[in-house]
Amino acid sequence: QVHLVESGGGLVQAGGSLRLSCEASGRPLSSYAMGWFRQAPGKEREFVAGISRSGRITLVADSMKGRFTISRDNAKNMVYLQMNSLKPEDTAVYYCAADISGSMVDVITNGYEYDYWGQGTQVTVSS
Repeated sequence: QVHLVESGGGLVQAGGSLRLSCEASGRPLSSYAMGWFRQAPGKEREFVAGISRSGRITLVADSMKGRFTISRDNAKNMVYLQMNSLKPEDTAVYYCAADISGSMVDVITNGYEYDYWGQGTQVTVSS
């Protein structure tokens, strides 16, 4: 089992940047494929980015490609989401998630496949 805690959210102006962090405790983070998701009020949860257990394979959703970057440091049990050129439509609660079933190179985009979730961190982008 793993416990996930997100941090780094906040209020930022459009065009600004934020770096979200997800700290894992319990089982080593290298056991899990990791992902970031977001959910805006009145909208469904949305895949943002995923990273394989090894960290060699990453995937960012098309609408965020070129602006968001996912990375991980297994030695520190940390996963990060660097968000640049933020837009008001990026406003949402951002969640990190862990999937134990992925191989060293799998990136999991389906939220239903993830086993553990953090409590979320609010990101608000003002226009």
